[in-house]
Amino acid sequence: MTALDPRGVSLAGEAPGIHRTVEVDPITLRVIGGGLNSIAKEMAQILYRMAWSSLIRESEDLGAGIFDVNGRELCESDSTPMHCGSIPAYIRGIDRKLAGTYRPGDVILHNHPYHGAAHSPDYGVVVPIFVDDVHVGFAGCTGHVSDIGGNFPGLCMDVVDVWAEGKLMDSLKIYDAGVRNDVLIGHILDNVRTPEQNLGDLEALIACARLGERRFTDLLARYGLDVVMSAAERWMDYSEQMLRRRIAELPDGEYAAPVSYLDDDGKNRDEPLAVAVTVRVDGEEIVVDLTGSHPQVPTAFNVPFEGSVLPTVASAVRTLLLDEALSEEFVPQNDGCFRPAKAYAPEGTLFNPDFPASCFARFSQINRIFDSINLALADVLPERAVAGSSAALCAIAYSGLAPDGRSYWVYIEINEGSYGGRNGKDGMDCVDSLMANTRNNPIEELELNHAMLAERYELRDEPPAPGEFRGGIGSVKTWRMLTDTFIGSEADNRTDPPKGLDGGHDGVAGSFVRNAGTDREEPLYSKVTQERCAAGDTLEIRMPSGGGYGDPLRRDPAAVREDVLDDYLSVGDALAHYGVVLDPATRELDAAGTARTRAAHRG
Repeated sequence: MTALDPRGVSLAGEAPGIHRTVEVDPITLRVIGGGLNSIAKEMAQILYRMAWSSLIRESEDLGAGIFDVNGRELCESDSTPMHCGSIPAYIRGIDRKLAGTYRPGDVILHNHPYHGAAHSPDYGVVVPIFVDDVHVGFAGCTGHVSDIGGNFPGLCMDVVDVWAEGKLMDSLKIYDAGVRNDVLIGHILDNVRTPEQNLGDLEALIACARLGERRFTDLLARYGLDVVMSAAERWMDYSEQMLRRRIAELPDGEYAAPVSYLDDDGKNRDEPLAVAVTVRVDGEEIVVDLTGSHPQVPTAFNVPFEGSVLPTVASAVRTLLLDEALSEEFVPQNDGCFRPAKAYAPEGTLFNPDFPASCFARFSQINRIFDSINLALADVLPERAVAGSSAALCAIAYSGLAPDGRSYWVYIEINEGSYGGRNGKDGMDCVDSLMANTRNNPIEELELNHAMLAERYELRDEPPAPGEFRGGIGSVKTWRMLTDTFIGSEADNRTDPPKGLDGGHDGVAGSFVRNAGTDREEPLYSKVTQERCAAGDTLEIRMPSGGGYGDPLRRDPAAVREDVLDDYLSVGDALAHYGVVLDPATRELDAAGTARTRAAHRG
């Protein structure tokens, strides 16, 4: 596997022999661009509305889009960047085995992390698209299923290799020329703990891809292959040009983020793992170099390079430089956004492991890449950079024996961290961050279906990180187990808290505590495998809070007072961190006292 992004080299040209390049007028160009975006959005909607598992249906942990015959992305859904960005790699992995064998009616299932998949629980379904028996592209989608039949239910950490993760599907035709392979599908479902959920999710993925196929062929029938594909080429080139223009505005050079550390690898405790990120700007291109990061580890805490690292780098660069909230021009997300952004990671390291190392639990690491790219470029992008975010996906699998005594129940939830402050805005509270972008799982979903009770779900008690624009506040959630329950987690507590920027304070680390506030209180590691919680035990999950941006003494005193009124701060916090004087009884602002206090602090 190459350590440099192949998209910027081998996939940047047109697909030969598929269509003629023709001129497309601006109005038709806009209409076709809007049509492509609508297709991707509708694909995602049918996927999360049909799915059975809560992770797809509620959290929207999915991606969908349309791709050309080379796997270049023409459009993607507004969902999880990780899923959308990895689908071209899925197609390349499938193409290496099936190129030249596609037929109308094929449906292909794939999840091999060393051949393009983001990680093995993310099932990818791809449908080749034909027009007059000519293969013109693919409709593809991905979604995280509840269980894939590995050593442990739902999520795994302490496993020896990629085969121990679960059932690997490498380019399997579950429909061959329209004929469903029920024997193969039955074999796949017989080897997971949640066959009913997985079947429902698989049918939703198939329906999603087939809808994309229909909608795209409708678009081709209306405007013609040459016009649609020429317009798609124009949109990809436009997105590339816009991103290259923004990169060219940055000074050439190397920008290194502070080395950060992940808690551990889930087995070798208290041995932090280094994440080293250097961003090289050279003209119109950016290379993100991960040299210096920790070697690969003997657990599931490694990262597929092609399916996870490359989409992260492309997403981070695009997000920073073409932020939709700060850009006047519409720039669609497509293959053009991948071309100027490349990545390098030495083989045998955390971010480019050697086969067959397990790569099951990789999200906290890639979120740390995104966070570090942002911090590395903070000095040259002060108006766009964000202080350190929670940057750690907290996925927890709860499982147990079903009442029938013969099957498992498995439930995977995502807990919400926060963003750091940025120039002009406070950090967002209690949201998933960066590459994840998933929605929160409603607590009622779990309480209605499983023997667990939510005793607390709110913002953390600790004050947010001080700054001219304060850091976001992470969530705190407490579950009580009503039956013996097993827990698997692939989180990261951020033992090195999210970094403050431009004088803002660092954020707050997270924690996992069993039976908090009792004489049986027990801190847990952020990564556990089949940790048993007995009936009556509680689990408290505190997610990291983001860093602050800017000198706290520059924060608007009225905003500080509002934070006190909202119970984010105490009157003492306002004075100690912001130099803001409030009457303890009325909470009214003492403007003269604040001015004197701030002058004294600055002195």
